[in-house]
Amino acid sequence: MPPVRVLPSLLSCDFADLRGELKRCADAGCGLVHVDVMDAHFVPNLTLGPVIIEAMRRATPLHLDVHLMMTDPMRYAADFRKAGADAITIHVEAVGQRRMETAIRDLRTLGCKVGLAFNPDTDPRLWFRWFSQVDLVMFMTVYPGFGGQAFIPEVRDFIRATRERFPDLDIQVDGGIARDTAPTVVNDGANRLVMGSAWFKDPDQAGLTRWCESLT
Repeated sequence: MPPVRVLPSLLSCDFADLRGELKRCADAGCGLVHVDVMDAHFVPNLTLGPVIIEAMRRATPLHLDVHLMMTDPMRYAADFRKAGADAITIHVEAVGQRRMETAIRDLRTLGCKVGLAFNPDTDPRLWFRWFSQVDLVMFMTVYPGFGGQAFIPEVRDFIRATRERFPDLDIQVDGGIARDTAPTVVNDGANRLVMGSAWFKDPDQAGLTRWCESLT
């Protein structure tokens, strides 16, 4: 399995001090940060657009892992890449099987890493045909839209099935990941942990990061 990495989810940061929050992530040893983009249509919340990604890019060299929770992600993917996104993850539910080949190809053309995201009720085994063509898959372990939700344990079966089939793939989990759930999902096969409020509220963020990345 690839090494375990922690990705602080900036949805939980203090946007009044965005530059400072990004520095905190870097100082804690995180090389990647996670950015949730919501359109108030695919999910019931509205967050940020390319202009904020551009500001983040100016403020930090950290890897910007951009998660497009949007009904039409490919309409805006080039704008987010131009703004500075290093990786763009799209939802399979939004793109669909018929458009997936074109979507992956177009993201590759933009020169970014490519990810596929799954809502808790979506069975990834129906999408395995595409996994060899992307850099990561991400399982939502909460229903997307708002931070601070409880972890949905039923998603663990999907993580295990994916790791068994794809031993070298980056498997990312997002939602309810904290000190109690991180060992569980790593044991299931996840190696990239998106942590929101649990990370930003922890008094020892560097220690939390080191502890998570030591899990096997």
